[in-house]
Amino acid sequence: MSKHVNKVTAAGLLVALGIIYGDIGTSPLYVFDEIIHGKIITELLVVGSLSCIIWTLTLQTTLKYVILTLQADNRGEGGIFSLYTLVRRRRKWLVLPAMIGGAALLADGMITPPISVTSAIEGLRITSTFSHIQESTIVYIVIGILAILFFMQQFGTNSIGKLFGPIMFIWFLMLAVLGIFHITDNWSVFKALNPYYAFKFLSQYPGGFWLLGAVFLCTTGAEALYSDLGHCGRGNIRISWIMVKSCLLITYMGQGSWLLKNQVGQVFTGKTFYAVMPDWFQIPGIVIATAAAIIASQALISGSFTLISEAIRLNVWPKMKINYPTEARGQLFVPGINTLLFVGCCGIVLYFKTSGAMGAAYGLAITLCMLATTILVANFMVLHRVTPVLIYLFLAVFLTIELSFLVANLDKFPHGGYVTLIVGGGLFSVMYIWYRARKIKNRYVEFVRLEEYVPKLEELSNDISVPKYATHLVYLTSANNPKEIEHKIIYSILKGKPKRADIFWFIHVDTMDDPYTCDYTVEHIIPNDIIRVEFRLGFRMQPRINLMFKKVVEDLVANREVNVTSRYESQQRNNVVGDFRFIVLEKFLSQDNELPFFERIIMKLYFWLKEISLSEEKGFGLEQSMVQVEKFPLIIAPVSSLKLKRIYKDEEE
Repeated sequence: MSKHVNKVTAAGLLVALGIIYGDIGTSPLYVFDEIIHGKIITELLVVGSLSCIIWTLTLQTTLKYVILTLQADNRGEGGIFSLYTLVRRRRKWLVLPAMIGGAALLADGMITPPISVTSAIEGLRITSTFSHIQESTIVYIVIGILAILFFMQQFGTNSIGKLFGPIMFIWFLMLAVLGIFHITDNWSVFKALNPYYAFKFLSQYPGGFWLLGAVFLCTTGAEALYSDLGHCGRGNIRISWIMVKSCLLITYMGQGSWLLKNQVGQVFTGKTFYAVMPDWFQIPGIVIATAAAIIASQALISGSFTLISEAIRLNVWPKMKINYPTEARGQLFVPGINTLLFVGCCGIVLYFKTSGAMGAAYGLAITLCMLATTILVANFMVLHRVTPVLIYLFLAVFLTIELSFLVANLDKFPHGGYVTLIVGGGLFSVMYIWYRARKIKNRYVEFVRLEEYVPKLEELSNDISVPKYATHLVYLTSANNPKEIEHKIIYSILKGKPKRADIFWFIHVDTMDDPYTCDYTVEHIIPNDIIRVEFRLGFRMQPRINLMFKKVVEDLVANREVNVTSRYESQQRNNVVGDFRFIVLEKFLSQDNELPFFERIIMKLYFWLKEISLSEEKGFGLEQSMVQVEKFPLIIAPVSSLKLKRIYKDEEE
């Protein structure tokens, strides 16, 4: 992690407030409403659930994420896939929790914006001016806000992002002031600091355990603390969390105290967050809450773009078009995911309509992400030789907490939780198909020793009887060993009509566990004839091969390691640079395969995804180059026995 990012500064703390805490910071808008919905207000309900909130924020958010998980940084970067790259060499199956966590985060990105914005806008109903506003009108307003938010993504958020910190500071200050204003309404709320009342609530209140699903909403943004580690630094997150947690606890206790003073023995049907506001402050409060909800949504959307970018580089998601709206590091825009999230968010709003209904579905998917993180962190601790007793203690504590939340959240399944599970399951299926198909394909890839074909390539290059195909012929190779090459590349060059070129280039891209590695090596197999270039790119670096290869050639020319001048006599006299032609080998599934039923389904779905995803040339940033796509059959399991019998004419007679 760079020192300027890791250093605690006032600016860093403000950025942390703006980027990281939107989701968890807007939870006071709806948490208490979900807990007390349809129930008679009692001291045990309020104090017990408040105690659960306090200790959930302490154990789950503070201890697990802020103190422990932030230690597992990958050169300053965090998030489920960054964590996976740290431990993936330990066990192959760890890709499964990583994919489950990634899919759950994306599913969470479809419900957080709707519930946050809807909760904020619903506050209009408590004002005298807008008290008769219709539910359908609120739905239209929310969809309008989301449409503007997603439309703005293509322009980047570098300039707008500078306003996030100050707005969120005002938001948390407002939470603290509202809480302080009511915290002394009933001193019983201070009993909630004792975990005994959480245990009493879960064991004695009717259906208390199942209310953990609503309590869980107070910590749903904890994963963002880790995902945005690279933007703010560990120190800034930890220091700013002290203020954020204090404001959250004060506002929750203020809401609880107000309920105990004004609503005991009644069923409260309003919105607790807005009920504690003075009448004169309600409109400004709604405006600030809406701004905070938009910022929370923005953080989830930007995080989804980064997550997909990492998944593409780690080969667990199909290639997609990625744009770079600004030069800011980490600022990217994925149009396909932006559209997917927008459609998903609008669908959630239209289906559930109210924040209360959304709350009934919220939290189930993100629990799976937290369980996945626990498994990966435990493996990280093993790699760093942490005492086994501490690892087992870590697993025992947090698996118990998170499995309890998962079981409690399963109660939400028939009330809408199935929606997020279907979305998350669909996203996981895409990841699994893409990953599994790659493993199946690897059976087919045949590598040959390059040295065996070097004389033939050199002879072809000098054979003037063969028409020249290109001055520079460039192939992308997946061979990790520089002494090997795919058989299909040799076949493409030498078989049938040979492809003669002055220089053959073989490019290999290696994805590194270090997020921002960006370097290359060059091996002159035959000087000025056969050259291999290997790019070593971190999993957060985009393979813009066209630009990178151009820079490599410029460096080699400057060092006089290669002559790129055209070897056509007329052009050579005028020092004209020769043409570069890229060959992309694209597979299609041959019918001549005998695959098991499950693998056949996987491969068919894989090639269907491949058809609707970004092409190979665009995925590697080669669309502006001279590219030729060659299709060849993928034969993984050739037909072993073909029942074909020859019949002779005399036999027929």
